[in-house]
Amino acid sequence: MEKILDIIEAIAHEKNISREHAIEAFKDALVNTAKKLTSFTSNFEVTIDNDTKTYSVHKVITVVADDDEQLYVEVGKDDNKEKILSDAFMPLSEAKEFDESLEIGDKLTEEFVLEDYGRTASANLFRELEYHIQRRIEQDLFEKYREKVGTVMLGTVNRIDADDNTHVEIGELKGILTLRNRIKGEKFKRGDTIRALLRYVSVDPQYGLFLELTRTSPKFLEALMASEVPEIADGVVEIVNAARIPGERAKIALKTEQMNVDPIGAAVGVKGVRINAVSEELNGENIDCIEYSPIPEIFITRALSPAITQSIKVDQDEKKAVINITGDQKAKAIGKSGINIRLASMLTGYTIELNEVEGITERQPESAAGAEAEKTKDTSALENLFK
Repeated sequence: MEKILDIIEAIAHEKNISREHAIEAFKDALVNTAKKLTSFTSNFEVTIDNDTKTYSVHKVITVVADDDEQLYVEVGKDDNKEKILSDAFMPLSEAKEFDESLEIGDKLTEEFVLEDYGRTASANLFRELEYHIQRRIEQDLFEKYREKVGTVMLGTVNRIDADDNTHVEIGELKGILTLRNRIKGEKFKRGDTIRALLRYVSVDPQYGLFLELTRTSPKFLEALMASEVPEIADGVVEIVNAARIPGERAKIALKTEQMNVDPIGAAVGVKGVRINAVSEELNGENIDCIEYSPIPEIFITRALSPAITQSIKVDQDEKKAVINITGDQKAKAIGKSGINIRLASMLTGYTIELNEVEGITERQPESAAGAEAEKTKDTSALENLFK
């Protein structure tokens, strides 16, 4: 068994784990095997020599005071608990019988030769090594996918269970898209390729290590926008916040620090090609793009579009906005089943209260807009600036 480290390195390569993790698993397996062959209260240390590729196991006993609580270990449960002597510690008075020079904190070591225990030791070591290697594999996978939390994952539907949960194969692990994390009206079948946001990595007694996926989170909308809009992916346009009622409607607030970039135009794309691609992925969800403003009054007014408001009063401490609006615009502000005002509130973080006032809001006629455009062509007023 002297060249067993070569075998451990081969296992690490085969199982696609790091050599360091494989060595750690081997050490844990040796310690647990030694404890099973002696006493679970014993303390063992494993030394690895990388040059000769050999290992050694030593039983370690620490010298403690005669009244030290570590001398005893509590075993059993509830009413059957009892204290027994620990093999990992030795009282000072007893240690003095072996060597008068020993003091508290000194350690006595004794080599433990695994081969002396024959086939029993080999069988135990094999089982322990198999167990700890598997734990390291799961640990590596956990760390690998934990770094991907919040990103879009691509997978293939494997099956739909009795609870209507969609099981998705993603790399080495399986993902679960529960009914509540699925957009209303979506139906998947085995073999479908789907995209979903990774919410978190979890360990469950029933499913083992698995990925929880979602298609209803606002973060999924943000991730899809970043994948379709290069300006967002590059950081030129920033997503400030997003609000969704999955499968129905969404609002997303955008901003940019560059004066020559239109955040709304970049997000929508030529003839709406970018925003339509995201909408199609979200089962036809209608997406409103809104330019963010640090001024709450302006931001809330924009968030309520397409409704036109008359005036707004904001209480920033209470996070509340009272908006005066005419009767013809109130229905637009509320939206079907209250969807517009709910999304505006979710997007801005303000509780919005509508106060109906008399009158009718009229949009500026096209002729007036044309006249305004005509006026701006006259630049004679600027001539003095260049004299």
